[in-house]
Amino acid sequence: MEHTWAIKANIMGVTSYTDEHTSPVAPSRIFKASIVDSHTLIPKLLPQVIKSMDIIEGDGGAGSIKQITFAEGSNFKSIKYRIDELNDDALTYSYTLVEGDALIDELEKITYEIKFEKGPDGGSISKVTSKYYTRGDFKLNEDEVKAGKEKVLGMYKAVEAYLLQNPEAYA
Repeated sequence: MEHTWAIKANIMGVTSYTDEHTSPVAPSRIFKASIVDSHTLIPKLLPQVIKSMDIIEGDGGAGSIKQITFAEGSNFKSIKYRIDELNDDALTYSYTLVEGDALIDELEKITYEIKFEKGPDGGSISKVTSKYYTRGDFKLNEDEVKAGKEKVLGMYKAVEAYLLQNPEAYA
């Protein structure tokens, strides 16, 4: 898997990043496993990191609220996010972090937009744009942002490894 990270902008309290990851797994499979069924699969794959992922409001589609409860020993207890878009046909997903330890006082919100596309040799390319909406003159700690992105990438790689080991899963 290859990935690239780039900072796009820091205008009026919004810092935007775009990341791109290449995977040998087909886009529809990795979308279903890492997005649509994340609340079931990820806690099973990474119980040492994620204690649970629950849909606490809605049916799992746009407008729903999910809560992630982290395992003991994590820097965070839990986060809640609102699903803004979930499009199975276009393989796009967007959500907004609305509550939790990661949303410090200086951050109004964090939004994420994810798109999966066909990649080389039947694989996929995922493009993730994250936007951090800061309050006042607050400056993001680049090392903390990078560390958070690496944790998310670790979850993505765990799902990818599972799919490579289980070619019939999410087919």
